[in-house]
Amino acid sequence: MDYNTIKYEIIDTTIAIITLNRPEKKNALSIQMRSEISDCLEKMDASSEVGAAIITGAGSTFSAGFDLKEFARPELFEQIYVSSSRYHRDVWNFSKPIIAAIENQALGGGFDLATLCDIRICNENAVFGHPEIKFGGPPLFTPLQWIIGYGLARDLCLTGRIINSSDAFRIGLVSEIVSVNILERAIQIAKTILEAPVSTLKTVKKYMSNNSNASFEEAFIEEHDNQFLARINTMKK
Repeated sequence: MDYNTIKYEIIDTTIAIITLNRPEKKNALSIQMRSEISDCLEKMDASSEVGAAIITGAGSTFSAGFDLKEFARPELFEQIYVSSSRYHRDVWNFSKPIIAAIENQALGGGFDLATLCDIRICNENAVFGHPEIKFGGPPLFTPLQWIIGYGLARDLCLTGRIINSSDAFRIGLVSEIVSVNILERAIQIAKTILEAPVSTLKTVKKYMSNNSNASFEEAFIEEHDNQFLARINTMKK
């Protein structure tokens, strides 16, 4: 797959790497980039080759957020909305595990992208925040509060303050601070994940995405009872 604003490759036959590739713009998420990410994820979802994915950024930044120059052009507003609406849902609903390998800035829409991934690791210089609220851009609150809790998510979304890698690790936003090559570490994590069958990983991801607001009983039926019944029915055939 050839794209203009992202790079795509498969390594070790099953691990896909999407690299945000506008380093001169701090990997700002433009209309085109969001559309290319959506297209890439759709093809990866349908591919029997891909078992897990990694999203990272070219150059020195994960992503500094949306491309603000596009917001200055009213004729682009519909494209901005449509591409943004599709892209966020495509990342969240991707059926296979996604790891965000974050170097330096993950701000605004870049922060949102990180929260939509399953696992986040970062380098020591990483910073996270929602400065866009100062300019009238409401951040995504809900996926962030699922990760770090209601109170801290309110704090970060309302204040727009920037936190460093140590704070991100302390509050559970990232699971590791990586001092070596971050992409190599993300690949190691992906290999560990892929020690499990992809079909099982897709099942777990499905109820991770769908059961966030379920009661214990509703979640238990989906995560326990239905899985046992499906296995029993398969064994009977």
